[in-house]
Amino acid sequence: MAAADLQTFDMSAIEEMDPSCAEGFNVIYDREVPFELRVQQNQDGPSQVGTLEAIKVKILLQGDDARPSAVRIELSSEADLFYHYAHLIDEAGFQVVQEQQKLMVEFADYPNVLIRMLNNCIREPHNHLAVFVMQQDGTARLDFIQNMEYKFVELMSCHFARSSEESVQHH
Repeated sequence: MAAADLQTFDMSAIEEMDPSCAEGFNVIYDREVPFELRVQQNQDGPSQVGTLEAIKVKILLQGDDARPSAVRIELSSEADLFYHYAHLIDEAGFQVVQEQQKLMVEFADYPNVLIRMLNNCIREPHNHLAVFVMQQDGTARLDFIQNMEYKFVELMSCHFARSSEESVQHH
């Protein structure tokens, strides 16, 4: 296929086939990001030392880009085809997180903040870390951490759930 043909190729048909785009979601971010993956045996115990891996991160919005009704983050790995986690949050759920974590952003700005943090992890991997802590029960937490030279500061956390085998097979 010539380069001119690719420029006129309609990508919307491919996006419609993407199972991530079901239920009115559209992809606004799709990149590999360096994550430190850790496994925690139980809720109270320490997590094991992590391994560094490139994780494919997709951020999807439902509804209007300026005022989304929901935000979904999907994590997958080229190294493990059955590795798939999802984070889904709406405005009401975000308000709870906003209060718990003392976040200074509104829900409409949440996707842009996520993109900025993920891009920081790509650009400055020694200063900005994405640590993904997986539990045995299928839940997980993504912590965005900034290295301030003298202290690690947790900026924000997102809660995830491992996707069912059925949904993984569709992806």
